Amino acid sequence: MKTVAASLLCGFTFGLGLCVSEMVNPARVVGFLDVFGRWDATLAFVMGGAVAITAVAFPLVTRRARPVLAAQFYLPTKTSLDMPLIAGSVLFGIGWGLAGLCPGPAIAALASLSPSVAMFVIAMIAGQWIVSRFE
Repeated sequence: MKTVAASLLCGFTFGLGLCVSEMVNPARVVGFLDVFGRWDATLAFVMGGAVAITAVAFPLVTRRARPVLAAQFYLPTKTSLDMPLIAGSVLFGIGWGLAGLCPGPAIAALASLSPSVAMFVIAMIAGQWIVSRFE
């Protein structure tokens, strides 16, 4: 039960941060990507804040013998770049640039009841399901 409560609290905090920073607004993301037009630096500040907090907190957290609510840490072990990673990154970037949404903000933006956001999430889930059939 503690894990579920902690997950809910973390998800709520993440979603609230996305809403407060307006990262659920596709126009913000598209404005950030429009470097030759009316560039919007908001996303750079959001990412900078996240990187700064992670740079300080990650080493502190990983010094622990184990996480607070799990038996062990699950850290990435892959160190090489391969074609699936590169292709997936390119597709993610294209989708992000076209729609102005990525998975986290899209799920948080479902609360807006926007049909275009709902369509994006449906397409995202369908794409994930299709890829899982080929793996």
